[in-house]
Amino acid sequence: MKIPDTSLAKATGIFATVIVVVAAVLNYFDDPSSFKYTSVAGDMENLEENFRRQNRSCFVLGASGESGKMLLQELLQRNIFAKITLIGRRRLTWEDDAHRNLMQEIVDFEKLEDYAAAFQGHDVGYCCLGTTKAKAGTDGFIRVDHDYVLKSAELARAGGCSQFHLESSRGADKSSSFLYLKVKGEVEAEIEALGFDRYAIYRPGVLLVDRQESRPAEWLARKFFGAFSAVCSTSMSIPIQAVAKAMASNTLLQAETKTEILENKDIAGLGKSAGK
Repeated sequence: MKIPDTSLAKATGIFATVIVVVAAVLNYFDDPSSFKYTSVAGDMENLEENFRRQNRSCFVLGASGESGKMLLQELLQRNIFAKITLIGRRRLTWEDDAHRNLMQEIVDFEKLEDYAAAFQGHDVGYCCLGTTKAKAGTDGFIRVDHDYVLKSAELARAGGCSQFHLESSRGADKSSSFLYLKVKGEVEAEIEALGFDRYAIYRPGVLLVDRQESRPAEWLARKFFGAFSAVCSTSMSIPIQAVAKAMASNTLLQAETKTEILENKDIAGLGKSAGK
């Protein structure tokens, strides 16, 4: 049956109106962006060069996941570290030469105390570890997103690491009634208590990325917010590339406080400042 042109036009108009209205609502509730994170684009090359001269080293947790993979790519492209070490449960392989000088430490996250040496001698630590309750179950989710993350941070601090950068989640709150947000908030607070010289927490919204693994709920959310991100900036979603760029760029900045929390719009602004 052929749909009349008038009906199709009406349906299209209604759909467009809904998108605009919802986009306006999301934009109203956007996180306020910080001027600090949107005004450094012109200085980025100088910041990178100055940081590069310090010959610092870093480690990355979760490099096999989508966020960690993108962060590693960003760090390699910008070449700001003299040494990059990946810490994970299995060895990763690549076919290109860009990864040839990476160090890899294989650990058993259930027995991290036995691998304390893997966390020694790094200046900066990045943590992109994470799973979901749907994938790992409640106990598995808590073990990965809380226990593994916290123990890694403890060992890094004891091993001399001065900076720790944690990928968390929008809405993280240790007092939340939602398990996911509660666990994220708890581990944020417990890592802060470790006393890193600098501690940065990144709270992105829904990550816009096509995962290799299947997470139906996330797929639907990404498609939904991806449509609105084309209309306006929203605090509810962000491209995964922007998160990686923001984590790398923020490392170069002079922190105003020992602990800083970057909400979704801060991450988006800083991600754009990289300009690469």
